[in-house]
Amino acid sequence: MKKILVLTDLHGNYGKMEAFLELDPDFVVISGDLTEMGPSEPAIAMLDSIDVPCFVVPGNCDPKDILEHLEDSSAVSMHGTALDIGNITFVGLGGSNPTPFCTPFELQEEEIEEVLSSAEKRMRKNVHNILICHAPPFGTLDNVGENQVGSTALKEHMNNYDLICCGHIHDDPGVKETDGTVVVNPGPASEGRCAVVTLGDDAKDIRVELYSF
Repeated sequence: MKKILVLTDLHGNYGKMEAFLELDPDFVVISGDLTEMGPSEPAIAMLDSIDVPCFVVPGNCDPKDILEHLEDSSAVSMHGTALDIGNITFVGLGGSNPTPFCTPFELQEEEIEEVLSSAEKRMRKNVHNILICHAPPFGTLDNVGENQVGSTALKEHMNNYDLICCGHIHDDPGVKETDGTVVVNPGPASEGRCAVVTLGDDAKDIRVELYSF
């Protein structure tokens, strides 16, 4: 079994990181919005303090130059790439589909399609296939009021994954299974929220616990 600590939407507030890490994960996944429109340097210092393998994508509130900083950090920048670790394959997609707020790291749906398709060409189908992204797929954990604001391009790729770790929508955290894919938005880590995903040895053996500190 492997335990994955899932964080998202830190927005520059790293005060709960010690408590999160006391959950004793094997890996840490951070699904974007490490900063609140920058700067990147404090986020990199936070990542360098994590003593287990950490896989990260930026969110829409992160400056695009955070990608360069992530390459120099101890974390693994997953935007637009795929990586196998044992029986787990990770794929990453940073940023979000367009928002009304003109945030720094937004992608058109066509760009999201291009990034995901390119990453999946390097993806090896594994026992557990995990997408780390910031925006949720359209129709799943993406409600803001009466509107669904997730990515339509991402939705088209959902079936390639057993687990999607996302964030972005502070109003709609939780765990939801859609057509065999488990989608997790633990809620903002800036508010002390996180999830622990336990992966068993068999495909689809995925357990999720939500925490609040």
